[in-house]
Amino acid sequence: MEKKKIAVLFGGKSSEHEVSRVSASYVVSKIPEDRYEKYVIGITKDGRWLLYSGDIEGMKDGSWENHPDNKPAFISPDPSVKGIVALYDGNYEVIKIDAAFPVLHGKNGEDGTVQGLLELAGIPYVGCGVLASAACMDKIVTNIMFEHAGIPQAQFTWFYASDYEKNPEKCIEQVENKLYYPVFVKPANAGSSVGVSKAADREELKSAIAIAAKEDRRILIEENIIGKEVECAVLGNDEPFASVPGEIAPAAEFYDYDAKYNNAASELFIPARISDELKEKVRQTAVKAYRALDCTGLSRVDFFVTAGGRVLLNEINTLPGFTSISMYPKLMAAVDIVGSDLIEKLIDLAFERAENNV
Repeated sequence: MEKKKIAVLFGGKSSEHEVSRVSASYVVSKIPEDRYEKYVIGITKDGRWLLYSGDIEGMKDGSWENHPDNKPAFISPDPSVKGIVALYDGNYEVIKIDAAFPVLHGKNGEDGTVQGLLELAGIPYVGCGVLASAACMDKIVTNIMFEHAGIPQAQFTWFYASDYEKNPEKCIEQVENKLYYPVFVKPANAGSSVGVSKAADREELKSAIAIAAKEDRRILIEENIIGKEVECAVLGNDEPFASVPGEIAPAAEFYDYDAKYNNAASELFIPARISDELKEKVRQTAVKAYRALDCTGLSRVDFFVTAGGRVLLNEINTLPGFTSISMYPKLMAAVDIVGSDLIEKLIDLAFERAENNV
């Protein structure tokens, strides 16, 4: 059987560039070589696309950018090309590909932008489509859609950073009239808790807004929920499957970027330390949220579970991490979908989605 050609995209311009490198090294190592031919495109922090033929270690440590065999390359939006255009010595080469795996976290990667390019190119790809990717990346849009779907979540309010600059007192009163301190302040669009702060009073709120405003033009404020941080891995297209839920005991006060990717002291408990009834409620709510936002392929759905038994949805991550301490592959391993089997299933789902136009 002829091998299918898979393009793996990694890196990118987002604040999660380094995490993407590590996740992609895992994905590349797990793509079955007997079934697929791999083409790896790295995207630098300044947005240059390079066809990379070096080893996985170079992806992890960042040295891939200086590999002598790198060629400028891009995926053509022209569906008649349906592949990679690589440039070298004043010439170009077209490499036809069957599917793409965009292992890109955050802005310009899992927010619908790359997904839109792949749609234009007519190339099947792993993960959520344009709408779901954009909606899940935007925390304000996500919260509004959860609210409409009747999915319990933290109380929230939001405003434009420009409105805060014009009238900070009005925006602060908006927060204080709806929520009690402490609150969480988040940029609308930034992955992996980048730009997220906890504010215990008005002065901390002002500082937190300034931090969030560096990441996005809209600011989300949410109530502080005291409870266990529980996550569920979802896999599938029209009939998604939810894994056993896992629980995170963050090394930091909350599960911020450092706790997710750099601090191995964060503890993971699989299954989560909650009742069987609550586990099932988490799983059912994860699937409901996944379908409400039209997710396909995969997502990690994050919750808070309170001591009183409330299950509150926090967010959906449409391209979760695949690092050594990432929850998504660990949760899938807990239901016996491991390593190459998981990656192969994700690629199969990409083809299924393209064939069924879902």
